[in-house]
Amino acid sequence: MNTDPKANTTPSGPSNAEKDPDDWTTGAESMTGAQASYLKTLCEEAGEDFDPNLSKAEASKRIDALQSKTGRGRDH
Repeated sequence: MNTDPKANTTPSGPSNAEKDPDDWTTGAESMTGAQASYLKTLCEEAGEDFDPNLSKAEASKRIDALQSKTGRGRDH
C-alpha cells in the first residue's frame, strides 16, 4: 500500500509544463503578465533585449533559453 499523500493527487499524464509550447492551443496568444515580468527579469540578468510582442509559446521558449543561460529557474 502506498502511504505517500501526494500519490493520489499526481496527474497520470504529462503536465502542461511538459507539453511542447508549439503544441499549446493558446500558444499564439500574447504572453501572460507573469511571463512578461519573469522574462524581463531574465533578459536584464542575461544582458539581452526584452521583446514585449512575443506569444505565449515564444515567451516560454525564450524563458527556457534564458534560464539555461542565467542558471535561474527549474533547479532553483
